[in-house]
Amino acid sequence: MTVALYMDVHVPWAITDQLRRRGVDVLTAHEDDTTELEDHELLARCHQLQRLIFTQDIRFKALAEDWQQ
Repeated sequence: MTVALYMDVHVPWAITDQLRRRGVDVLTAHEDDTTELEDHELLARCHQLQRLIFTQDIRFKALAEDWQQ
């Protein structure tokens, strides 16, 4: 099973680079020109693209839990 990731702006480039070197499908917020989106808009964008969000933003935990309900 292949997992497509969406890297939030808070994720260091080195992590993205190493995942790509290992063949992981990664799209960054910078590449998608979504660096200025609010968190709830970014979560909706990831859902639209059918990608899992990879973030180090602690606020996403509560947002994701609310969104899943």
